[in-house]
Amino acid sequence: MRKSRFTEAQIIGMIKEQEAGMPTVEVCRKHGLSQGTFYKFKSKYGGMEVSDAAKLRAITDENAKLKRLLADAMLDNVVLKDLLGKS
Repeated sequence: MRKSRFTEAQIIGMIKEQEAGMPTVEVCRKHGLSQGTFYKFKSKYGGMEVSDAAKLRAITDENAKLKRLLADAMLDNVVLKDLLGKS
């Protein structure tokens, strides 16, 4: 997945600018992004503080790691069942 050129702190700052009363068009022009991208960021990070976004990233990374571990364990189980079944 492509990494955003904006940090989570910058994204939250843009959302706070818009919530403070600056028109969305101006925020987008100032930071060089489309309105669609802005609203996508707002749906993901709206109402968050920077610390909340860091916690979200940490939880997401941990979840991905746990999913990989589960997939490896399931694969090991399938291989063992195949070996025991062929005997």
